[in-house]
Amino acid sequence: MNSNVFRMPARRSAALAAAAALVAGPVVLAAPAQATGGAGASGGKGKASAVVLRTGLDVSLLNKSVQVPLRAALNEVQAPADADRTALTVELDGVDQGKPFTVLRADVATARATVDEKKAEGYANIAHAKVHVPGLPLLSLIEVREVTSKAVCAAGAKPVAESNLLGAVTVLGKKVTLSAGGPTRVEVPGVGEVTLDLSQTRTTSRTAAATALELRVAVNPLKLNVADVQGTVTLAEATCEAPAAPVKQEQPEPEKEGVVPQTAGEPVAENLAETGGSSTTPYLAGGAVLLLAVGGGSLVLVRARGRS
Repeated sequence: MNSNVFRMPARRSAALAAAAALVAGPVVLAAPAQATGGAGASGGKGKASAVVLRTGLDVSLLNKSVQVPLRAALNEVQAPADADRTALTVELDGVDQGKPFTVLRADVATARATVDEKKAEGYANIAHAKVHVPGLPLLSLIEVREVTSKAVCAAGAKPVAESNLLGAVTVLGKKVTLSAGGPTRVEVPGVGEVTLDLSQTRTTSRTAAATALELRVAVNPLKLNVADVQGTVTLAEATCEAPAAPVKQEQPEPEKEGVVPQTAGEPVAENLAETGGSSTTPYLAGGAVLLLAVGGGSLVLVRARGRS
């Protein structure tokens, strides 16, 4: 038998050595960890606020000879620190012939603002409330059964703002039906005019704000001590700003055994390309030829002995 059958070319010997090294020693590939994070990844605390009532009115007394700004807020709270207030009335001095004047009286008036590492939330609620302005001691500017506003800003989530109005609303003694599609205008001859906006909400990527009711007031009652009241009144307002989302670390990929990068010029890849299979295929074929030759020789020898 020709001994060349068992002789391996130097290039194929190198290929077998490389394949043996792959089997004997696994190669581990691990991707480096990467930090991810969008806006606010550098850090930042959330914010929240809430107020039951806020007035921004200008009052003109005695035929506009005396100007009195009416700036009042009931249960106005702000956080990062938790805050919660439940006062039921707000009074002003010096606008009703020198006597204290009650702007608002309610059965329930709650404002709450909370902030932690994960969420900021503002909440305002008012129930069975009456709002008055100077010059109209017996006639309410507005009466509401219940209004609520809520703003929630969670880190990494879409902010939410919502307001709800329950029950009837009375403006200058008239019951009105409010529409979310636009402002509602109420006019009372000899008294004045009020325009109301219902349930205003605004959101951005990290902030939210909700206002249950906002009134634009123009009251000019006849034959009274107050000549003119102009400005705005806000009921149940809540705002928030989300804390920054935490920076996340990506976990390394699982270890992969027996994987190494290869190029077209390496021996293992070349042998695979030549045979379309394993690099040991030619040697297996050579062994098969050798076995066939030995078997054939044995058959000839048996037949010769049989003839003799």
